[in-house]
Amino acid sequence: MKFASCTAAILFAALVPATAQVVSHAPTPMHKMGAPASASTSAPSQVLSVTGKPVVRINGNVLTDRDLLREMFAIFPYAKQHGGGFPKSQEADIRRGALQMIEYEELVYQDAERRKMTVPQAQVKKGMDAYRASFGTDENFKIYLNTELGGSMEQFERQVRRSLLIEHYLNVEVKAKSKVTEAEARAYYHDNPKAFHHGEAVAFQTISIMPGESASADVKQKAKLKAEDVLKQAKATKTFEQFGLLAEKFSEDDFHVNMGDHKLVEASRLPPEMLTAIRRLNKGQVSGLLQFGSFYTIVRLNERILAGNVPFQEIRSKLLSDLQKTKYDRMRGDLDKRLREHAKVEEL
Repeated sequence: MKFASCTAAILFAALVPATAQVVSHAPTPMHKMGAPASASTSAPSQVLSVTGKPVVRINGNVLTDRDLLREMFAIFPYAKQHGGGFPKSQEADIRRGALQMIEYEELVYQDAERRKMTVPQAQVKKGMDAYRASFGTDENFKIYLNTELGGSMEQFERQVRRSLLIEHYLNVEVKAKSKVTEAEARAYYHDNPKAFHHGEAVAFQTISIMPGESASADVKQKAKLKAEDVLKQAKATKTFEQFGLLAEKFSEDDFHVNMGDHKLVEASRLPPEMLTAIRRLNKGQVSGLLQFGSFYTIVRLNERILAGNVPFQEIRSKLLSDLQKTKYDRMRGDLDKRLREHAKVEEL
């Protein structure tokens, strides 16, 4: 249920008095809830009014800035890292996205009501229990109930029922109808061969001895002798690990910390001379000494994939998922347009 994912936003809104403003210090309950460290560090919006002011009227039903704030937190759950606000550079877009979402859900809810769709009482009870538990403590829930719903459990039940009804409607009208069959996926696969084509790729390890271009002739000669000695040892290796240990010990390129492993690389990205040498190798073979300027490199081929199309069975699961998501998004957008055609939406 969507409402379960918005607990932080609702609790935060509940802890702010109706006439207060959200400033740069987030309340403790909001602060305790985790968020990824990768959240944006741009300057937060310093003031965000929360007054219960109407923001949109849909067929006569009013939604307020509290509804908007909850959705803004659902879109940007890292707001607590910005002192309870939103990054200035993103706030307008977050607000617009949130407004469109609460409008969409209200349109869905009204249509579900018009069609007399229902949710079983047992499911509503289960939803109420789950939502209440998501607040963590009874005290947090009571704060929310008293501040947001005037202490009314009946209003709480109506809120949960509304959320479940929206979810049910979307399951029926969008999710169920957006399923993609394997036959449809196969047809897409065969009709779009370029989408599944890949170029040649190779996985390999290297050991590189790298005297500087400006090194003296004596230094370069010693580097060559070292490379020739390492080559003898590399030729004697039989496994990835054995070659990798030599790379960790002797290699001077950046890949030595990972046993010289370059993993899978598009062939077109490699120097022509290296690619030519690699193409002469069988899997597990070690090249001779390759020279690039003053550098010496030894290559072990671990895998070579020829250019071609990814087999359907390898891409099947991802293709089904991608096609279904595309179809779902399209149907969701079509539903939004259809519901708006006959609705009166007034942004205030």
